[in-house]
Amino acid sequence: MDTKIGSIDASKPTCNDVGSLPNGGVSIVQNSVSPAVMGSSEATLGRHIARRLVQIGVTDVFSVPGDFNLTLLDHLIAEPGLNLIGCCNELNAGYAADGYARSRGVGACVVTFTVGGLSVLNAIAGAYSENLPIICIVGGPNSNDYGTNRILHHTIGLPDFSQELRCFQTVTCYQAIVNNLEDAHELIDTAISTALKESKPVYISVSCNLSAIPHPTFSREPVPFSLAPRVSNQMGLQTAVEAAAEFLNKAVKPVLVGGPKLRVAKATDAFVELANVSGYAVAVMPSAKGLVPEHLPRFLGTYWGAVSTAFCAEIVESADAYLFAGPIFNDYSSVGYSLLLKKEKAILVQPDRVVIGNGPSFGCILMKDFLVELAKKIKCNTTAYENYHRIFVPQGMPLESQPKEPLRVNVLFKHIQAMLSSDTAVIAETGDSWFNCQKLKLPEDCGYEFQMQYGSIGWSVGATLGYAQAVPNKRVIACIGDGSFQVTAQDVSTMLRCGQKSIIFLINNGGYTIEVEIHDGPYNVIKNWDYTGLIDAIHNGEGNCWTSKVGYEEELVEAIKTATGDKKDCLCFIEVIAHKDDTSKELLEWGSRVSAANSRPPNPQ
Repeated sequence: MDTKIGSIDASKPTCNDVGSLPNGGVSIVQNSVSPAVMGSSEATLGRHIARRLVQIGVTDVFSVPGDFNLTLLDHLIAEPGLNLIGCCNELNAGYAADGYARSRGVGACVVTFTVGGLSVLNAIAGAYSENLPIICIVGGPNSNDYGTNRILHHTIGLPDFSQELRCFQTVTCYQAIVNNLEDAHELIDTAISTALKESKPVYISVSCNLSAIPHPTFSREPVPFSLAPRVSNQMGLQTAVEAAAEFLNKAVKPVLVGGPKLRVAKATDAFVELANVSGYAVAVMPSAKGLVPEHLPRFLGTYWGAVSTAFCAEIVESADAYLFAGPIFNDYSSVGYSLLLKKEKAILVQPDRVVIGNGPSFGCILMKDFLVELAKKIKCNTTAYENYHRIFVPQGMPLESQPKEPLRVNVLFKHIQAMLSSDTAVIAETGDSWFNCQKLKLPEDCGYEFQMQYGSIGWSVGATLGYAQAVPNKRVIACIGDGSFQVTAQDVSTMLRCGQKSIIFLINNGGYTIEVEIHDGPYNVIKNWDYTGLIDAIHNGEGNCWTSKVGYEEELVEAIKTATGDKKDCLCFIEVIAHKDDTSKELLEWGSRVSAANSRPPNPQ
């Protein structure tokens, strides 16, 4: 059988057949302080929400005030250990919570009813697609208005308050409407625990008149937040491991490929251990870059079909067996459904399911457990990596620039590569930065994030804000195109207010370059801005900020020297002038293949 798997939707519904440990063990998220009776000012719904956020590891909440959430914000501010960060708009508040969750494991944002909720919705949808737990809290209508025929502001003019809820139902894994104090405690705890268990966003609407009211259920410090850990079906696990080991041990040149769901499965360490024990050549899917250490001894690079790291696709696609851990095969990651993979050669390991070839399939098996047990049964086989080592030819460096020669993008990224260390993290915006940043070689402990599944342009500005806030000991290097930056530029202001020291490379090439390579038209050309002038205006003498505009390599070298030297404690914004047709060769190839996939004619009826 010659079935291709490049078009498989590999995501599976969460398995419900896993329970708590036999001894009833639980996983404590964070210990609370010793129980104590609190005064009425602390025994409120608002303070309970605040304490729960602190318990699960959220120390920063991204918000936009509105009349329905103001009292709640008062109580969040009053909580020791919780920092409220006001954003310029709700979309960026959601993106910031996304970036924060990528580092801390969970994020939170607070907005107002409907006008705020529908504005943050796009960011929450992106977090859902990327399996990020975000607690999205909305200040809702007064509890007395539910069940009446009253028409409220911030609605579409109908006496129906469920529009916002219905919108969130498809992009969150749990929705709680808190309009009664009697069940508020249970609803909030259920929402938060569901977000953590499912690794998806949740929606909590809190009536605007309830946040400040004391209630007996909030009169003591909450019980330390805990989750019953999921466990694998042991019989199924043993059977799956034996079948997979037999499948791989009889292969001549097997390989391992890491996918983006390694994060949600918390299986990165288990994957690395399997890679070390097996001797297999190791690659990552593009959306998994940063999840697997690139200093592994047999690391090939990014497997991305026709736009893979040099010699990586040849080794992966010529293998007679490949194990994909946590893959997502969509039109982008499969380069327009053009991967040369065969299902009968593949083991697909999802967070709670294993599929071997064309069958069998094993459910209720956690990826982490499977990889750990498989490492004990696998025979070391370095054949695929030896083949790679024989054919590998090092890539060349960009051509030397002449004095005053217009700066080329590949020269820019040569210098960005030299900036990377364990003290940095890279945020890559949707666009050509996807492809240029994929080619960066990440040092050990260097962070890396981008949003491939959802691919919302403008994501990186808010994500940079959130990620930098979550990891203040790392300097974030953000690579953002001019078209994307125009969508969400305002929250550079919030970065300044927070005293962040990120370096933003704004690549000014006059338009939506990634769209140009898929399908060009006049709509892909944007109005040019004075980007450094804009950031200077936002700075307005408040906070630490430094800007530079570069058009030649010598100017870039000087700007990087300043940003990493005298201005190392500043937010640095470097506008890079690039030619509109200066793109990576990978984008040219990828764009033509995605264009072909988008242009397929309708099937005959």
